[in-house]
Amino acid sequence: MKKNIYRIIISILLIWTFFIIFGFSNQNGKESSGISKKITQIITTNIKYIQNLEENQKNEITNRIEKIIRKLAHFSIYTLVGLLLMLLVNTYNLKLTNKIAITSITGIIYAISDEIHQSFIPGRSPQVTDVLLDTMGVILGILWVILVIKIKEKNVETCQKKS
Repeated sequence: MKKNIYRIIISILLIWTFFIIFGFSNQNGKESSGISKKITQIITTNIKYIQNLEENQKNEITNRIEKIIRKLAHFSIYTLVGLLLMLLVNTYNLKLTNKIAITSITGIIYAISDEIHQSFIPGRSPQVTDVLLDTMGVILGILWVILVIKIKEKNVETCQKKS
């Protein structure tokens, strides 16, 4: 019973994350860029070095930072996808390699479908580099879950030895 409730909660969080990704991908180029620009402005207005530069230099640095922010957004949300998928798959009695494969393949398929979706949105285009970043995010999420499980198992083992 507990496992089913856990699965439902993780599934809801995962679906919610997929909806967030879909929402971001559904924004046209101008809307999507606007969000990145706002975040970049918040960051750069607090860095005196950048504010003291000439306008063209400031714009160049701001554009670079904006690209980094966009790529970090891809990586981080797909890290969450990998983490949630792995937590969900981990509730089933499967070999670790199968859990990793299922999670990886599902994450990669969603990343590819997300980029295909963007190809239909004005001002957006699919990027292979985004799929690669998304995949790396999924892998990091998987690794975090595995690491936490291994630490937990080691702690349980240590406690049993002390008893």
